[in-house]
Parts: sequence; C-alpha cells; structure tokens
Amino acid sequence: MSSTSPAAKTERLLNLVICLLYTRQPLSKARIRDAVPQYGDTASLEAFDRMFERDKDELRDLGIPLRTEPLDAYFDDEPGYRIDRREYALADIVFEADELAVLGLASRTWQQASLAGAASTAMRKLQAADVERDTSSVLGLEPRVRTKEPAFTPVKDAVLVCCAIAFDYRKADGQLAPRRLEPWAVTNWHGRWYVTGFDLDRDAPRVFRLGRVEGAVQRVGRPGAYQVPEDHDPLSMIAGVVVERAPQTATLRLRTGAGNTLRRRARAGTRAENGGSTVSAISEGPGDWSQMDLEFTDAEIFAQEIAGFGPAVRVVHPPELIEAVVRRLAAARSAQRRVADHPAGEGTL
Repeated sequence: MSSTSPAAKTERLLNLVICLLYTRQPLSKARIRDAVPQYGDTASLEAFDRMFERDKDELRDLGIPLRTEPLDAYFDDEPGYRIDRREYALADIVFEADELAVLGLASRTWQQASLAGAASTAMRKLQAADVERDTSSVLGLEPRVRTKEPAFTPVKDAVLVCCAIAFDYRKADGQLAPRRLEPWAVTNWHGRWYVTGFDLDRDAPRVFRLGRVEGAVQRVGRPGAYQVPEDHDPLSMIAGVVVERAPQTATLRLRTGAGNTLRRRARAGTRAENGGSTVSAISEGPGDWSQMDLEFTDAEIFAQEIAGFGPAVRVVHPPELIEAVVRRLAAARSAQRRVADHPAGEGTL
C-alpha cells in the first residue's frame, strides 16, 4: 500500500490518535516517531517533521483536541503532545422520534449512490435504539441531491460504473471543445460541481466544471473499463488547478415581476452559488423595468442563470456577459425550431 494512499493516511492518523490518546504524559516527537510505524518509515527526520505537522493540523481540523504541552514543568524548550481524553469523549447522543425520521430521510438520499452501504449500516445502528421513528412528519418527501447542472446526473452515473464519457466543454475564453474523459469523482467545491478524471485526448488527469458542460453527455466506453486510482483525492486535485477569479460587475435590467431570485439576492445582499455573484445595488428604472448591479466571477455560469429568465432579464454590461447570454438564447431558439420542424412521432422509415 502506498504511503500516500487514502487508506495508508487513514491508518497513520488512527495510529497517531491511539498513541496520543492512551498516554497520561505528553510525548515528544521522537517517541511519537518510534510509536507510530508509518513515521519510522520516513526517509529522513525532515520528512517526518513535515508529515507530522500536516497530520496535527488535520486532526485539529477534525475536531480532535490535540494539545501541545511542555515535557518538563520547569523547561519548555521541547514541546510534547497528547490528546485529552476528557475533551475527546463525546456525551451520549439521544435522538427524538422526529430526529430519527429526518436521519432516515437523509440516508435515503444515498440509496442509489456509492454511499448506499454506509447509509444503510448507519440506519441499522440507529434503529437499534429504543426510540421509534416518527415517519409521519416526513411522509411524502423524497430526498435528493439538488443541482442545477444538467450534466450532473449522467456524469455521476458514469462515475458509479466507471464508464468513459464524451461531452462538449465551454472553455474560459468562450470556445467550445469536445472532451473524452474517464470520470473518477464528482465533487462539490466552494458551491460548484466538478468532475475529476483522466482526459483520454490529452493523456493526463484533468478537472472540469459541470456548469461548463454543454449539450448531452454520451457514454463512449463499457462499464468497468478502468479503475479509479486508490490515492485519488478530488478535493486536492480541484484546489490545485482552480483559480478564483477577481469579481466583475454586471448591470442587469429586470422586467417587473421577473427575476425574483435575483431580486431576493439584491434584498439579502448574499453570495449566490451560480457564477459566484453578489449584489451591490438595485434601483427602480423607468416603465416596467428596474436595474441592479451584481458581482460575478464566471460569465459562462452566470449567463446560464440569466438566460433562464428569457427576455425578462437583460444584460447592460459587460460585453462578455451579453455575448454569453445571447449565445445561449440563440441555441435555445435553434433547438425549438428543430422540434417544430420535426414534431414528435414524425419521421421516415
């Protein structure tokens, strides 16, 4: 097993927790290196120091109370480390009937996904408690992961069966390019969905934002044709290539009664998920139109939302956003004409 694989990392962190949890006195770094096998396998003391520092930060991010204390009460030149068992232990958790019902509803979200087994196991453990679930409070609700990207479902399904896909991708410069990909994972990062995988045309791992996928996603291979690398870390891969852009300001005109989601963001002044837009001003204009200024970071993604309002929302500025919206409306009009020219049920044999 590779020392950098997720399984090896999990084992190392678990060994570190056990080592620091069952000691009454703080341990020096030298003793920790001797006690945790994976640390002893490092090539040098410097490599161990770097790995240990990363692991400390990760444990603290997970909420584990890793404490740094002096080894000697009279000398604090060398720090020691331990986990306070009193802070580490969790109090007994008691669920009410309606809370168990909500947890059951949440577990159903993953019944058709890769976490189905874990979700079912968790629910069996919860059902072993004496509290009965009050399912009447959630009767008729069907949970699902909500996304606005049309490509989400076909890409997610391809990930689950390890099947290569092909799609058209809108690049940052607005150009459309075909892509063939062996998808490894679909991941949400900073409110946006990405697919990581192996680009068959470029013969290298790549990251694609689902909001930039246009048209249908086609399967071009057979299920099970490849394996996802054991050490694949989609979040690290995405963070390593995605660069947050400086926000730009868009000026929009909205017809009275239209664009309510944009208006709500204007009143709330909150950050929007689509295109990373934020509102800065809104004012009533002449006639049946009002005008607002919003900040956005991705013209293509923001244009997709604006185009959904049709002629009821118009872009005044900037030109790149205008062009992106016009392009989408033109594509929708062309698709509508094709449907009108070939009504359902008509065709040739």
